Amino acid sequence: MKKLIYLSFCMLLSYGIRGQNHIPVSDIEADYPELEKLYLHIHQHPELSFHEEKTAARLAKELRSAGLDVTEHVEGTGIVGVLKNGPGPVVLVRTDLDALPIVEQTGADYASKIQVKDEKGNEVGVMHACGHDVHMTVWTGTARAMAKHKDRWKGTLVFIGQPAEERGGGAKNMLKDGLYKRFPVPDYGIALHVNSNLEAGKVSYIPEYAMANVESMDIDVFGRGGHGAYPHTTIDPVVLAAKIILNIQTIISREISPLEPAVITVGSIHGGTKHNIISDRVHLQLTLRSYTEETRQGIVQKIKRICKGEAIAAGLPEDRWPKVTLADEFTPALYNDPKLVKTVVASLQSELGKENVILEKPVMGGEDFARYGKTKEHVPIFMFGLGVVPTQKYKEYKAAGKTLPSLHSALFLPDRRPSIITGIRSMTSALTDLMNK
Repeated sequence: MKKLIYLSFCMLLSYGIRGQNHIPVSDIEADYPELEKLYLHIHQHPELSFHEEKTAARLAKELRSAGLDVTEHVEGTGIVGVLKNGPGPVVLVRTDLDALPIVEQTGADYASKIQVKDEKGNEVGVMHACGHDVHMTVWTGTARAMAKHKDRWKGTLVFIGQPAEERGGGAKNMLKDGLYKRFPVPDYGIALHVNSNLEAGKVSYIPEYAMANVESMDIDVFGRGGHGAYPHTTIDPVVLAAKIILNIQTIISREISPLEPAVITVGSIHGGTKHNIISDRVHLQLTLRSYTEETRQGIVQKIKRICKGEAIAAGLPEDRWPKVTLADEFTPALYNDPKLVKTVVASLQSELGKENVILEKPVMGGEDFARYGKTKEHVPIFMFGLGVVPTQKYKEYKAAGKTLPSLHSALFLPDRRPSIITGIRSMTSALTDLMNK
């Protein structure tokens, strides 16, 4: 008997003492069959950004069934569910709703077969290739668990179902529609995002800067067109565009500190109509990534300078200089509040064990969850990662030195049961501890 008590004590020291207010794991597991049905439905019925009508309606129904006060059509397809439970902290919990224009190739028997026309009239497949189906299921399961176990926390929970994360406009639109005026202003905001390079059953975290500013830029490069046999009578915009592309690559290597993360990607170049015609216009599409606002603004100004300089060198008049336009789809850098990170990570470690809570390095991807912490209210926010890779698959890929299917891949497929259960355990443990501070 003494040996058994000693072993139990050692296990507690090894895995961390589970928070006394945390939701029983048995209750979360008992709810899984219903949540799995929801997950499979969402996975098979994905909707593109700004078109999440059926998805939002289904999640609104789920929250109402759990006892939350739900408001739909918050700036389009956004939904907000409020769960009040006496005086205490206000915590925002966010999920995204949208999917991507990708034809699923996972081979799963529940793979999406949805085909729709996009905004340009093109027929596209639709797939939850970024794990938003997992996010929504965990979010719903968390709401159900917190509503069922009100004896374990006090305060107000604000569950946000946000559209158009993939387009970078959903958070901005919901805030513009008065999110922090129409509903309780949060003391904290938390969310999770699937991690395609981490085993299911584990979570990850990044303090401070975790994701980048992501800016879309269009450059129209003009020239003077003509016959390919008489290039001396023209100013070739293809050559000019090539010079601009090469020169802007030196911004990162020669004009930004090596210690300051930044990336410039020219993702698209279009110009000309025929082999022997020198066109009069080339269109470039770029993505700019950075962490700080100073670097972000600096990159934009340096690109404009290079475009102007190359146009002058080519002999173009001012009215034919390149036109630089910033697209509306801007995503600000995600900054995880260090104090909030420390609090939540302690909850995650006590719930899952320290060895299952992994510190990772910042990445240059984007997430508009960042916007909830960049208003005048200065809400501390934290987004952590949720491992979704089947353990055996993870080991096989790592042993072979192969790269796992990434987010936005047609082959991305989470290990749904351990991912969803771990997500709910993580989120509810964080919430119960925050609400009992």
